[in-house]
Formats: sequence, structure tokens, C-alpha cells
Amino acid sequence: MSGSIDTCNDQQQVIHTTCAYCGVGCGIKATITDKDLHMVDIEGRKDHPANFGRLCSKGSALGETVSLENRLLTPFIGEQRVSWDSALDEVAERLKATIEEYGPEAVALYGSGQLLTEDYYVANKLMKGFIGSSNMDTNSRLCMASTVAGQKRSLGSDTVPGSYEDLELADMIVLVGANTAWCHPVLFQRIRAAKEQRPDMKVVVIDPRATDTCDIADLHLPLKSGTDTALFNKLFSYLDKHNKLDQSYIDQHTQGFNEALKAARKIGNFSEVAEICGIEKGALKQFCEWYAETDKVVTAWSQGVNQSVAGTDKVNAIINCHLITGRIGKPGSGPLSLTGQPNAMGGREVGGLANQLAAHMDFSNTDDVDRVRRFWKAPNIATAPGKTAVDLFNAMDKGDIKFVWIMGTNPVVSMPDANKVISALKKCPTVVVSDCIEKTDTSEFAHIRLPAAGWSEKDGTVTNSERRISRQRALFDLSGASKPDWWIISKVAEKMGFGEAFDYQRAADIFREHATLSAFENNSEGRRRDFDIGALAAISDAEYEALEPFQWPLVSGQTSAHSHTRLFAEGGFFTETGRATIVSTTFKVSYHQPNADYPLLLNTGRVRDHWHTMTRTALSPRLSQHIDEPFLEVHPGDAQKYGLVDQALCRLSTAFDSILIRVAVTPSVGKGNVFMPMHWTRQNSKTGHCGVLVKPAVDPWSKQPGCKHTPARIEAVSLKQQAVLLSRKKQDFEPFDYATEVKFQQGFRYELAGRGIGSTMLESIGSDKERIDYTDPKTGSARSVWFALGQLQALLIVGESLSDCDRAWLQAAFEKEDIPFSERWRLLAGMPPQGEDTGKVVCACFGVGEKTICRAIEEGGFSDPAQVGQSLKAGTNCGSCIPEIRKLITSATALT
Repeated sequence: MSGSIDTCNDQQQVIHTTCAYCGVGCGIKATITDKDLHMVDIEGRKDHPANFGRLCSKGSALGETVSLENRLLTPFIGEQRVSWDSALDEVAERLKATIEEYGPEAVALYGSGQLLTEDYYVANKLMKGFIGSSNMDTNSRLCMASTVAGQKRSLGSDTVPGSYEDLELADMIVLVGANTAWCHPVLFQRIRAAKEQRPDMKVVVIDPRATDTCDIADLHLPLKSGTDTALFNKLFSYLDKHNKLDQSYIDQHTQGFNEALKAARKIGNFSEVAEICGIEKGALKQFCEWYAETDKVVTAWSQGVNQSVAGTDKVNAIINCHLITGRIGKPGSGPLSLTGQPNAMGGREVGGLANQLAAHMDFSNTDDVDRVRRFWKAPNIATAPGKTAVDLFNAMDKGDIKFVWIMGTNPVVSMPDANKVISALKKCPTVVVSDCIEKTDTSEFAHIRLPAAGWSEKDGTVTNSERRISRQRALFDLSGASKPDWWIISKVAEKMGFGEAFDYQRAADIFREHATLSAFENNSEGRRRDFDIGALAAISDAEYEALEPFQWPLVSGQTSAHSHTRLFAEGGFFTETGRATIVSTTFKVSYHQPNADYPLLLNTGRVRDHWHTMTRTALSPRLSQHIDEPFLEVHPGDAQKYGLVDQALCRLSTAFDSILIRVAVTPSVGKGNVFMPMHWTRQNSKTGHCGVLVKPAVDPWSKQPGCKHTPARIEAVSLKQQAVLLSRKKQDFEPFDYATEVKFQQGFRYELAGRGIGSTMLESIGSDKERIDYTDPKTGSARSVWFALGQLQALLIVGESLSDCDRAWLQAAFEKEDIPFSERWRLLAGMPPQGEDTGKVVCACFGVGEKTICRAIEEGGFSDPAQVGQSLKAGTNCGSCIPEIRKLITSATALT
């Protein structure tokens, strides 16, 4: 079977699994070349319907991230290594003692969209069913909660109506708050390919930033942050005014139209809405006209919509426009939420959020609570929603939460107002962290650390953005004493006296129970729940092992051939009336506006080649080649106003904290806005973590934080002494005012600023190596290089400016076994001979640098990225670098 493990020969196995990163859920073909050494070749699985063989740079590099570097391989109580039995006893005893003294509401669990569905199911069952606390939330609250709330308000259920296929069938795609080129690269390539085949397809990008996604856009609307609801309310009223409604669909399948139309009409005329949104009136009108005249429209959105204090209204404003035109559940049409994490949807299926029960059942329905109670045989089941992420850590800071179990996530980095999270964890009497990573910003505060299996060792299922459930299969045996999360939770449950309900021997046991619950009393009194995979309730172990990707629902008696690609074309919504609700949404202009103290707006997000808090992607040297340092995008006008210089350091401040960060002057952000990536942590950067800056305000419906809209200010910083250090050995960067660590193939590179860098590093690296020193008489920069037996060991350049330093070339010098004395002085210069300089890496897949591409463009007279690809391979794998290659071509053409 195509889903099984295939043994090629005595040395190699081919295993089909699922990517560890975003919600696209790409299928992977992993060829194990050495099981003992964790060596594996990764390629896209050509028959997987999510990606058809495509992988992005992160997915392609997964084989470089499965080593045991920085792995947590044994349980710890404090700093003492202990046996599993001792660790489980400690967790169970602390849990029981907390509940006995303070009650179940003093217990909390904070999980992750990177847990497998089986892990999530068992965690939810223990917390809500047997401990009796619904204080179980996850980092999916930071990701998709507004979509969940919006879909439930409108559709009656957390159901994505369509499929990725619709992106290729659509005649118009609207991408809202989604830098798809970087955050969902495989879907972006599917859209690009469809547009190349059908050039008449329209692509509209709605985003405050001019991201690389705009490379394929026919229209970019750089709206003001937070004004999406105003934009889509205007579209709503325009569609009504120009008789572009599907009145039959509205009459038969919806409710609330008249009230919603009244709300939408209040937004004003084109001029007024254009001013609110900060866009040109003509562009706004063009968007409305295209939408009105195009039958097949897909509107896809991601964190720019969700991470907002008005996120739920934004989602409903988008869905409204599809409902009133009947463009839902049909080929090439529908609203499509692009999930941020690999299993955020799987977690929602089993009740992973604090306001959910399992199998898409709800605390708001007493019959649901009773149904789950009876199914689990859990008389102590929680009966009301618990504390969501921000409230959970606030309650912990107040002393209300006495025990927290954090699984597979890093809230000290990812949560807004992260200093409050640190304060909360310091106060909490018991902090348990289950993770595969030994050292994270969060594990520093753990009293108990439990070694969880890593991605390459996990076995279970995940669900992607199009409701497609895929198998994740283990590539390697469990490392050290690590265990699957479901095993850890089950063993704690057993020690608490709940063993009979948690007697799972394998992931398939949990999946069968999960599938059975999804069908349990489903269609009771004629009301069917959306999530139903009852067809797999009796699946055998062998069938589970060979399970192929399928979309839910898949009810009893059906096979994957009956898998539902689309829903709601003929109505059938999961509301009490069976009709979708067209939700009245109102745009509010008052939230989080800039002020005299903080005149700018801080936006946060992802970069192309890194993921979340970099615990995995930072292990791959090539993923740090494209963007290797935290940065702050600033508009040229603001840079001039505040005296900022490109690549210099600045201080970025909000009401919550301030940091030092490097400036990237670019017109891609609007004036009055700044943008910072979210990935860097205290493990690899002294000050580059954005969570400490973000305002912890939340959407009233979804409780999702508004991570993209925090008032901020910037000011120039003069740190005379800056340095770049390359070393084979890891160095301590704590003494410096500014520091970022970048891993490369043979060592580590540090970008430093502060006082006393030279003397500190000279002492740190030591005198047991041959050292050459040089001071540049023109610039005053001091340079030192260390050798041992002719091999480069370390290099330090200290000065006011380090622009004349080719990092990529210097890193490559560490690959040489013996560097002749005549070449050593060249290293001190920091620059290669003419022609050897490759420049900043543009294509991470093949390691092709900017200067190499520019030389090829000039020499070959290239006018299209495809020509560059034919010459250098750049852009021919995941394609994420094509927009940047196109910009280089445009720049070269402008100079000729």
C-alpha cells in the first residue's frame, strides 16, 4: 500500500509521512538511509493531494533537523535526572495535591498545534473529563481562534467549506492578511502555476505590507492595519446596490441578511471607505467590480485577519460576501481559512481549546456535555469553558493557577506581553514542560521536564486546512527515554487512578475512540454534527498504518471515495435552523490607535525559512542563510523622520518593553507602520524577541490576541562598537547589548554590539591557538583570526561598520582543512577575491547568493526568473525565492 513502510533494501526504508510545519499539510516521502545516525532524504510525496510533490524550503530541509542536537532525552525534576517512574509519580502527586487543596480550577494545560490529534485527544480527555478542569488552551488560540469563532457564528460549526483545489479552479483569488508566498509557500506555488496556465485569473492581495505574495497580484490593496471589516462591509453594500446577490440562496439557506445589510450600509461611500482603509478610491472600486463580476471567487485569509481584536468580525465580514452571492461550497468558490500550524485543525476536532468539548461539541449545549460525559464514563467532567491563553497566564500571575502543564510550545516567546508570562511562571508552584527540546525560553522555568518524542519519532494523525486527515509516521525509533505525548499523559492518568479510561497501547487505539465519539449520537433528534469520521471507528491496526489522506466528514458506511471535498453548496448548515447566519459586523476605529508617546503601529509575522520559535529550523544551517537576524522594517519616510539608517540598530519600544533591533528600510511597509518577525528567542538573540512588546488585548468573541497592531515608537541608537564573530564553538553572548547567534555548517556566527567586545571575545576564545591580529588604519576596525593546525577556528572583526564583510564567504572558509598562510590575510580583510563573492543567500534550497544571481542576469541578459532557474537552479524547487529573483531582474534592467 502507498501509505505503508516500504523496504527498498537492507539499508533503506521509504516512509510516507506529513510535514511538521504549516497547515498546508504536505505529504512527504522520507527515505531512511541510516536509521542509527538519523539520516534521511526528504522529498515531496507526488500522490498527496495537498502538495503533489511540492515542498517549501523548510519542508525540504526537514532531514537536517532530526539530529539529537539540543534534544531532551531523559526526565528531570529540577536539575536532577530521574527515571520515568519517579517523574510520573511527581507529576501525579503534585496534580492530586493541587486539586485537593485548591480544586480543579487551579490546574491548567497549555498545548500546541504541533501535537498530533491522538496526543490532543488524550490530553483533553484527562483535563476536561477526569480532572474536571476546562483550563486547557493551546497556542492555536494565537493562530486560528477568530476563524473558529467566525465560522461557528455564521455556519454553525467550525467547518472549512472548500478545498485547495478551489484555488486552481477559481477565476479570482483574494488573499487577505496572508503572506502566502512565505507562510504557505506550496499553496502559493499552486496558485502561481494556475495563474500561469490561465493568465486571466485575477489575484488580489489585501495586506498593509507589500509582501512577496504581491509578485503574482493583479491588485494590491495596502489597507491600514485593522480596517478589513470596513473594506468587506463596503463590498457587501456594493454587491447589494448593483444587484449581484444570489437572492435564491439567501432566501433558502441564510438568515440575518436585512440586519447585516443595514450594518454594512453604514460604512459610507467609496471616498469615505478609501480614506478609512488608507487606499486609493479607484483601487477599492476596482476590487468591488472584479468581485461582483466574477462567479468563481475564493477568499483566503490567515493571521492578518485572525490576530486582531476584531478578528471574528473580519472573518464574518468575509464569509458574508460569499453567502450573499452563493459562492460557497462550489468548485472554485468559497471562504478558505489558511491554518497556521500543522495540526491546529486536528486539535480543534478533539476539543483542544478551552471553550470546546471533543468532536466539535460545545459547553454551551448541555446535551453535548452529558453526551461526552457518558461516552467517556467521566462523572467529573467540566461543564463550562475554561480560561483562554491570555487569561490563563494572567490568572497564573494572580496566583489562581497553581499547576500548569505546557506541551510542545514556547509561550515565553510566542505569547503577547511575554514578560507577564515569565512573571506568571515564576510564581506558579508547579510548572511541567513536555518537550523534545532540552533548552527553550519556557523550559527555564520548569520544575519538571518530560522528554517527548520529536516529529521524526511520532506516530498518529494530523488535519490540514482543507479538513484532510493524514498520517504522520515515525521515521526513527524513540530517542533516549523520550515517549509520545499520549503515553506520558496516559501514564499520569493511570497514577491518578484513571487507568481504565486511559489503557491505550498504541496511537490506533486512540484514533478508534476518537472516531467512535465523533459518530456517537450524531444526528440525535435530526441534528447532525459536522465532524463525523465514524466510518473509521472500527479501523484495524493494519488499516490505520496504511491510512491514506481523506477529508472529513466520513460517516459510517462510507469509504474515502465518498470523502467530502466541499460543503454547503446546497445549504445544510449546522445551525439550529439549518441556515447560515449573515452576521452584522461593525467597523470600530478606536482600538489601539497610535498616540503621541507611541506614534507607529507594530505588526509581527513570519519569515520565509523559519518556523515559530526556531527550535527546529535553527538546526538547519541553510534555513538561516536567507534571513539570519531579527529586523524591523521601516518605511523610508519614517526612517528619515527618526534619523534611522538601513542596517543600523534602533530601539523599538511599546508600553510593555523595549528592544534593540536592526533596521531594514523598505517601502514594503506603509508609512506609520513597522514590521518585525516573531521567531527569535533568548536562545539565539539577546533582544530580538517580539512577544515582550505586543499588547495582550484580545478579540471579545474568540479571545485571540491582536498580535499585529501594537502602538510603538522607534529611535536611533549609537553603539560605536559592533562586531561579527565566527567560531567553531558556541559562545556566550549574554555580556553584550545586542547579539544574535546564527548556526552555519561548521560553527556559529555572532552579530554583536556593545562595549568591550574585542577584549571579551579575545579572552573567551583563548590563547591556545595561533592568532593573527590586524587593525585597519583607515577605519580603525580591529581584526583577529585563530588557527589550529592550519584550520580556521575563529574570526573576529570589530568596528563601527561591518558592511565590508562577506559573511557567506567567511563561513565557507571553515570548510577548508588547511588554509595556506598566504590566504590567511585575505580572511582578515573579510572579503573574497573578485568573482568569489556570492552575496546574501536568496535561494535557500540550493544556496544561491544574490551576487551570483546578479552576475548571471547581467551576463545572460536574463529577463525572467525561469532563465535564472535554468542557469543556477535558483527558484526551481519550492519557488519561494522567485519574487526576490524578479526584483533583482527589475533592478538590473533599471540600471541598463
